[in-house]
Amino acid sequence: MSAPARTGALRIGVVCYGSFGGSGIVATELGLAMARRGHFVHFISRQAPRRYDRRLDQVWFHGVEMRDYPVLESPSYTVALASKIVEVCEWEGLDLVHVHYAVPHAASALLARSTLGARAPRFLTTLHGTDTTLVGADPAYRSVTRHAIEQSDGVSVPSEFLRRAAVQRLGLDPALPVEVLPNFVDTEAFAPAEGPNGRCLAQLFGGTDPALTLVHVSNFRQVKRTVDLIEVFARVAREVPARLLMIGDGPERSLCETRLREAGLADRARFLGMQEHFADLLSRTDVFVLPSESESFGLAALEAQSCGVPVVASDAGGLPEVVADGETGLLAPVGDIEALSAAVLRLARDEPLRRAMGAAARARVLERFREGPVVDRYEDWYRRVLG
Repeated sequence: MSAPARTGALRIGVVCYGSFGGSGIVATELGLAMARRGHFVHFISRQAPRRYDRRLDQVWFHGVEMRDYPVLESPSYTVALASKIVEVCEWEGLDLVHVHYAVPHAASALLARSTLGARAPRFLTTLHGTDTTLVGADPAYRSVTRHAIEQSDGVSVPSEFLRRAAVQRLGLDPALPVEVLPNFVDTEAFAPAEGPNGRCLAQLFGGTDPALTLVHVSNFRQVKRTVDLIEVFARVAREVPARLLMIGDGPERSLCETRLREAGLADRARFLGMQEHFADLLSRTDVFVLPSESESFGLAALEAQSCGVPVVASDAGGLPEVVADGETGLLAPVGDIEALSAAVLRLARDEPLRRAMGAAARARVLERFREGPVVDRYEDWYRRVLG
């Protein structure tokens, strides 16, 4: 199949993880946005991405097939993925393949390019966070990850923080061109609740309607410091009527639940597990709390702000680029429970301030992080890489 003219519709491969992680969400939303613009988008992953929209005509999913052979200590995802990339490139005549999360996707793309030779499309890599600050920086992976990134035809990151971290922790060539393309949000889906009872969540909490609802969305891993969040909630709940909504799941959930029971607050918190569609719930809360040790960007904080919900978060990583301290939310040092609690209580006790910050958050998202303008930048990047 011949490739279309580069000034028209593009044939794009998107390699990502299909889980609830932020990199998979960003990759999927970007791919779907490109398909809505008339491009042909082929997702390549072990499982269909969570937000994959099967109703779009110009979107396809290609599953990576794993084989378990006795001689292999574990199935080789890297090789299987490279083989699938080669197949899809040959079958569909792709113009470019955009891999999200470098480990091991960039290495698989490099192997696919070597296999395809002169028939290879352009390969682009987007770094998303722990592939740079944790996994990719591990000495067991760093040299190959660095090489694969530097051999990419284009590299992007969602924040200035992550661009600096990539140079420092992966040892990337400082002269390597790296595009800073922020994450974006569907501002129509993630919008402020309508109606006078827009912030009422009484049904979830057995009919009670405290003054303040805190919310957190994540994969409940240690880097998210969800136990810190429980400590913050315990302090806040001693001062004002409050409740806590936890959306997501992960290894820290049991510890959080235990701490809530110990504090006598289990009946004032709800764990909803992984949710694909939660914008309506998010828009009905009062304060989003994200005490992470580090965030490459903070997509969950962006979605909360798009809903008109102010954010209390750690002053770490890319979060200061997403949350304007004192304008759309409040930032505090990582691990400073007292400072985080004080920030939440400030918003709890000052409803006009809370509403003003929520409105400012929504306005800033509309100005800087709307889907259309950010996807314009991605599309321009694609065409520049293609020449």
